[in-house]
Amino acid sequence: MDRLLRGLNKFQSQIFPERREYYERVATSQKPDVLFVTCGDSRIDPELLTQSGPGEIFVSRNPGNLVPVYDEEARVGVSASIEFAVVSLEVRNVVICGHSDCGAMRGLLHPETLETMPAVARWLTFGVAKPPEGPDEDRMRVITRRNVLQQMENLKTHPCVAKRLAAGRLAVFGWVYEIHTGQVEIFDPSTGLFAPYRFGG
Repeated sequence: MDRLLRGLNKFQSQIFPERREYYERVATSQKPDVLFVTCGDSRIDPELLTQSGPGEIFVSRNPGNLVPVYDEEARVGVSASIEFAVVSLEVRNVVICGHSDCGAMRGLLHPETLETMPAVARWLTFGVAKPPEGPDEDRMRVITRRNVLQQMENLKTHPCVAKRLAAGRLAVFGWVYEIHTGQVEIFDPSTGLFAPYRFGG
């Protein structure tokens, strides 16, 4: 906690005073253009990755960057976040962002490791149903990308999303962030492949 309190002190004594006008401006409303769904992994920082400030992206985080298939009877926080972002905030873009070395993806590949985490095991039923075969390192790479695509499809089952997509008022993107290189691969529907992002490309 000492480290957190030192950080809080720096924010209150240095960072906030320098940006006081900005914080005061966004204090009473938010108008993000993007809903960013990503993993709760502590190594992922959506604001740093996208260089976004307060009020610029609406972030929803959970193990495995999963999007549950819409169910009117289920009480799922991710679904509420999606609905709020799409209906109330009227975001025009949704990014589903997976990442390298994801513990949730390892859990999908090795379900026996989840015996002591039944809640996690239940949550991961929203992930890819059939893990790929091959060497473990290759399987991780494949399942991470397949999972992003699966979540993009799950997202479309949400009525508010389907309605905005049909009206051409929403776009959905799939990203995979490689922690060790800083590289982001973006899914290209025209090729069916993930390709590294290049500025201007």
